Amino acid sequence: MEYTINFTWDNEAYVWIATSNDVPGLVLESSSFDDLLERTRNAVPEILELNNFKSPPITLTFLSKRQERISI
Repeated sequence: MEYTINFTWDNEAYVWIATSNDVPGLVLESSSFDDLLERTRNAVPEILELNNFKSPPITLTFLSKRQERISI
């Protein structure tokens, strides 16, 4: 089973936020992209298990978006 995880940069809080329409209840944040990636890898199986999901190994697809405004 494949799950899409969205990482979005919050310019006001200076953190990455992980959410997913495929994993109900997933909301994590971290100032480090790599730390959030690791936390998400650990949290998703736990959340799925809490939601009584039983399946063979899962595939996580990570999509990231960071938008910044700059002056020229």
